[in-house]
Amino acid sequence: MENKLISANAVRDLCGGVSDMTLWRWLNDPDLAFPKPVYIGKRRYFREAEISAWIEAQADASRGAVA
Repeated sequence: MENKLISANAVRDLCGGVSDMTLWRWLNDPDLAFPKPVYIGKRRYFREAEISAWIEAQADASRGAVA
């Protein structure tokens, strides 16, 4: 399901248990191109597929930098 929405807490867990401040920094750093959230009320949700793709792209970039 490509449009599954997950909470900001779930995103932080997927990204290795980062803090909410780290998530905020990633969202505000245009060089990282972190996926933007969808707001429902005052709560942030992210598309799970976009987060997974971003994590994979970060892993690929780090593998390319090492090689």
